[in-house]
Amino acid sequence: MEPFIKSHEYNFIKAQVQAVINGHANSSDRFVLNALKDMAKEKVFQLFPDLTEEQKQLLEPIHHIEDRTQSKKLLAELSPYVIPFRVVTEQALKKLFPKVKKLKAPKADEIDWKELSYLGWFDEGSSRKYIVTHLDNKLIGVHGTFTSMNQKGVCAICNDFADLGMFVADIKASGDGAYLKKGNYICEDSQQCNRNIIDLDKLHDFVRTMQIQK
Repeated sequence: MEPFIKSHEYNFIKAQVQAVINGHANSSDRFVLNALKDMAKEKVFQLFPDLTEEQKQLLEPIHHIEDRTQSKKLLAELSPYVIPFRVVTEQALKKLFPKVKKLKAPKADEIDWKELSYLGWFDEGSSRKYIVTHLDNKLIGVHGTFTSMNQKGVCAICNDFADLGMFVADIKASGDGAYLKKGNYICEDSQQCNRNIIDLDKLHDFVRTMQIQK
């Protein structure tokens, strides 16, 4: 069976599995627990409108989870079917950021591509953060200055509560060469941010906003 689960969908499944485990920790009412499991299963199956019978069988155990051991087993069985983020070469990154001299890109062999909805990294030398993702069937990259805020809040990309920093990009505003600054609060840790993403809408909105030309 070919991989069919995207990274953010895997994160969503993990969140539903955790909800079931939390339910068992807080209630012993079988009616309540069965309703919770039915809801978790329904939400997961809705992610994949065209499931094959084999894929359904793979996901079905979410309805029978009762403890952390069972949840780990299910997630381990699903992991081989996660579609990895398409590997981005250093040459491709240089094409995305042609005006950046001496681009310090992350090493491909040190990245777990299955965990990514976007590739993000921070260059301490320039205090810049880079974000690369696939949008509208194209590889898109944005970069901007990044300043740690030393405080927690809701990230504009993953929509989760995390340690934040301010990302600010210079965006071309008009044909006369003028620029405007546009920014938002995002996770300081891009790896953890990726693990928090259960929906791509916020990520895509953020990338589009950082590319807007007026």
